[in-house]
Amino acid sequence: MSGALLGHGDFRYRPVPGWGVLDARTPVNHCHGLAQDRAGHIYLLTDHTANNVIVYDRQGRLVGKWGTDLPGAHGLSLVVEGGREVLYLTCTLTHRVRKTTLDGTVLQEWGWPDFTAKYAQAKDYMPSWTLHHPDGSFYVLDGYGKDYILHYGADGTFKALLGGPEGGIGHWGPHGGHMDVGPDGTPTLLIAMCDRQHLLRLSADGRILHRIDLPGGNPRMLRRSGNHWFCPHIGDNWPADFDSRGFVSVLDASLRVVANIGGTEPRYDDNGQLQPMQHVGETFIHPHDVLVDEKDGALYVAQFNSGATYPLKFERV
Repeated sequence: MSGALLGHGDFRYRPVPGWGVLDARTPVNHCHGLAQDRAGHIYLLTDHTANNVIVYDRQGRLVGKWGTDLPGAHGLSLVVEGGREVLYLTCTLTHRVRKTTLDGTVLQEWGWPDFTAKYAQAKDYMPSWTLHHPDGSFYVLDGYGKDYILHYGADGTFKALLGGPEGGIGHWGPHGGHMDVGPDGTPTLLIAMCDRQHLLRLSADGRILHRIDLPGGNPRMLRRSGNHWFCPHIGDNWPADFDSRGFVSVLDASLRVVANIGGTEPRYDDNGQLQPMQHVGETFIHPHDVLVDEKDGALYVAQFNSGATYPLKFERV
């Protein structure tokens, strides 16, 4: 990985070589999710069952590790509930969502939602991520199953089933995203539609409000930092070419791409249409999640199907 500057405009980064690389006692397989707690510790979710969760400090040193029973570990969200930080993890292969303490103590679990009458068997349900409403309720994206979005109350009880084919959500769609609260205080779901190559904004009751095309991208997640959004693309020609490399986009508050880290400079035509984007160089293989450190602006990237590589860190310049 070159030490050259990456990105465009106000969003330029320099790789930090060797950050987070551990030894065989703390292995990773596919790296999926990232989160950061108030102490600055960085949580990595990997589907390696020797240690599903690896905790780093900002220098990339091992702080702790836990978890051995999530072979399909995929989504990771850190949420503050009643002043306490908790984690929500999804597992596509055990077909469940789990809430834990920061050190892995299981607080609650939600399994196969057979009560919805949409799932004939547990393996039809493969939750990819959770999105969290300001009122404490949360949404589960069934991104690898039947593309539904399940809404649960703050107490964990099921409230509603949204999305799916009857809700206009295409297959291999709702992978990750963010609960966005607009200037008027109205929460909406901003969803990375992965193999559909666009973002969707949905109302809290599941109505499609807006579509944002990202040609050449394949968005897997969205992370907000200030007035900008960071979006990892797993590949610039995925799924047509599973070997195509990815990059990370930075979008402004209006969801216009303003920089690509490890990708071509974003360009819009006279009609305001974003032109196809591509990766540049060999910085990334398949970015899957990103994390922005609000203290210093550093960027962390977890990668899927990338040769069991540890997360990458980039200093903002």
